[in-house]
Amino acid sequence: MTAGRSGTSRRTVLRGLLAAGAFAATGASLSACGTSGTKQTQESCVSDDKSSTEKKLVFSNWPLYIDVDEKDEKKRPTLDAFMSNTGIQVTYQEDINDNNEFFGKVRNQLSACQSIDRDIMVLTDWMASRMVRLGWVQKLEKDKIPNVEANLLPTLQGRSWDKNNEYAVPWQSGLSGLAYNAKVAKEVRTVDELLTRPDLKGKVTALSEMRDTMGLLLESLGHDPSDFTDDQFDEALGKLRAATESGQIRRFTGNDYAQDLAKGDIAACIAWSGDVIQLAFEDEKIKFVAPDSGIMLWSDNMQVPNMATHRANAEKLMNYYYEPEVAAELAAYVNYICPVDGAKDAMEKIDPELAANPLIFPDDATLGKAKVFMALDESQERTYEQKFQQVIGA
Repeated sequence: MTAGRSGTSRRTVLRGLLAAGAFAATGASLSACGTSGTKQTQESCVSDDKSSTEKKLVFSNWPLYIDVDEKDEKKRPTLDAFMSNTGIQVTYQEDINDNNEFFGKVRNQLSACQSIDRDIMVLTDWMASRMVRLGWVQKLEKDKIPNVEANLLPTLQGRSWDKNNEYAVPWQSGLSGLAYNAKVAKEVRTVDELLTRPDLKGKVTALSEMRDTMGLLLESLGHDPSDFTDDQFDEALGKLRAATESGQIRRFTGNDYAQDLAKGDIAACIAWSGDVIQLAFEDEKIKFVAPDSGIMLWSDNMQVPNMATHRANAEKLMNYYYEPEVAAELAAYVNYICPVDGAKDAMEKIDPELAANPLIFPDDATLGKAKVFMALDESQERTYEQKFQQVIGA
């Protein structure tokens, strides 16, 4: 690599928190934090945009999720260039460590139509969907984000919870699929192999994130994880239960599977693409596989919360990060799927090796098999999570 970042990935930080219990005990956290809140609408919660007179915005993101100058970690090249070019001063905060934790931090204010002192927040699909469902985010003006309209990957357009691409702009994306260590296992191509092959028994892990694991199980049965029924969910859950009770699956994990996979303590697993990229840089025997039946695609999304007073400034930043050259510079550092069409060509000038990496720039065949998990209402979210937690023993 001639560009990019070493060290802990943003998603690794997130999954470490999940593994420590921030979301692994989802059934408990849902009842403790709750998913309910007072719903709002644009009419009930009117925001006053002061962007024309106040050249500033507050941007809340996850740790380690933006490019940093290797020689001076206080400098963020793409963000610094945005501020220089526009005159908009950005207060950049790495204060989102877990979706549920952040929800608990802001729900009282957003329920009451009060400011949370942020103009952009970055949340994973399912939480971004909840924000839309509750009416807690502002609708974006498409004519203010033409680069997003022109360059957002087709796979990320028209998602079930944001069909008209009005409430969320993907910051970065990733894949959930299979991984194996070729030093201790032969190739694993399908979910069925992972869950039934005798040579893998007791050497397999699956993810404690319901949407990733269950999405892949649904696909393995020929069901669409972006549009499924209760019976189909239960059928997939039964398949997972059988693999658990038989001892095929050793345990369910956050991102702590990564080091076990690297050491060969587990042979294969359900995995996140970002983790596997990091491992593969060190050991080419670590392989990521898009299962024949399909793969799951997730995104972390920029949204403008209600009562944010600098939406137009936020839209300028969103539009800026959808310039292919800027998107490529960001992707060279964070190493997740770049959601911007045209960024791959721009990456050729920065780092040809990264431009060729299918986990950063998946080909059309891979993306064609990718699905985004169905948007759930409050009742579905509670029911499905509780059923899943019972099977995985959380």
